[in-house]
Amino acid sequence: MKTEEHFRIGSILKTKGLKGEMVMYVDFEDIEKIKFNSVFIEIAGKLVPYFISSVKYLQNNQAYLNLEDVDTVEKAALLAKKDIYLPNKLKPKKKKEEFTLKDLKGFLVVDETHGELGEIDDIVEYPQQLIASVYFNNKEVLFPLNVEIIKGIDVEGEEVYVDLPDGLLDIYLEG
Repeated sequence: MKTEEHFRIGSILKTKGLKGEMVMYVDFEDIEKIKFNSVFIEIAGKLVPYFISSVKYLQNNQAYLNLEDVDTVEKAALLAKKDIYLPNKLKPKKKKEEFTLKDLKGFLVVDETHGELGEIDDIVEYPQQLIASVYFNNKEVLFPLNVEIIKGIDVEGEEVYVDLPDGLLDIYLEG
């Protein structure tokens, strides 16, 4: 199973108790609205499916998670600090008015000067702005997502049109 076909909903923080219960950090908004009975946990670069016995959502983006066949603290400990995914087909479609710049992950970046740069691999949030990461010519290129750089967004076609500052790409490609 490939992570491109799945979306991350959180990670397992630690074990809880002796019967295999785990504390899960949920970083996906409104996860409780999605109906699912299994999850995929990334182990050694591969997604491994697990059926859910129970999940109880708490405050502060946390939940208690019980998985079938994970019934001891030792089995649960092996899953601590691992990321949890769901298949993309379960990802809720956003209405256009709910779309935010964070939703640009996976969009194709098209620069006015250089043409297609690649898909946005990651979006990192800093206090002042969001930074997009794109792999162009096998180099990671970072640029801010702001009104000066973004010239247009095609939500349906999943493309974002940008005008990167002169010389920005050169800085990354020279190294």
